[in-house]
Amino acid sequence: MYRVLIIEDEQIAADDLEKVIQSLDSEVEIVGKTSSVVSSIKWLQKNEADLILSDIQLGDGLCFEIFEVLEIDTPIIITTAYDNYAIQAFKQNSIDYLLKPIEEGELKKALDKYKNLHEGNHKMDVAELVKSLRNQSSSAYQERFLITLGERIESIPIEEVAYFFSEDRYTYLVARSGRQHIINTNLGELEGRLDPKFYFRINRKYIIGYDSIKKMVSYSKSRVKVDLAPEPPNSTDVVVSVERSGSFKKWLNQ
Repeated sequence: MYRVLIIEDEQIAADDLEKVIQSLDSEVEIVGKTSSVVSSIKWLQKNEADLILSDIQLGDGLCFEIFEVLEIDTPIIITTAYDNYAIQAFKQNSIDYLLKPIEEGELKKALDKYKNLHEGNHKMDVAELVKSLRNQSSSAYQERFLITLGERIESIPIEEVAYFFSEDRYTYLVARSGRQHIINTNLGELEGRLDPKFYFRINRKYIIGYDSIKKMVSYSKSRVKVDLAPEPPNSTDVVVSVERSGSFKKWLNQ
């Protein structure tokens, strides 16, 4: 048996990942599930794991902050919706890099890769992984968005973007001025390109900027309804999903 720690700030995603791992490999024991930088540090100070599966963007920061505080050589598999451009850097310094939504076949390959390395007493160079994570996190955030207006082309700075939403298979950028523009990027890709200090994906359809929040009120099932400025099209209610409500509140409180 080998012991696995899952670091994931969405409870439903963590539970789903645990089920898939256990269905793929009977030798796995999930010994812990943590959801933040702080809780992960506390867990690792008192416990040990043979393998860590970690998301990059957590409710209170980025996962590399954990490994800057602790000196560990535990192998790590990165599981995240982070931008594709970072894949090679992470693959070189971690066991593997799995882009969400995670495919069972890719997860199985990553687990097999870990077991092969484990048999050879491979140790992680966590310092190099942290360096890779920090370099990517500081350089990968998108600063401008190219849009087309008829024959004109404009570049919109991220500071002018209020939020993003998807509708009818299109992704829209909503500027603070109220103008909407179709962009050639889905929300999953965008989530990894935006600075998590200022933008948060609240549900399947919306990624919102902190400064776009006009008002928040309690909604059913412990959810939060968010009033945005400028107002969304058709006066649609914008509600934080159940699985993201906890992380959203942590994000607001960082």
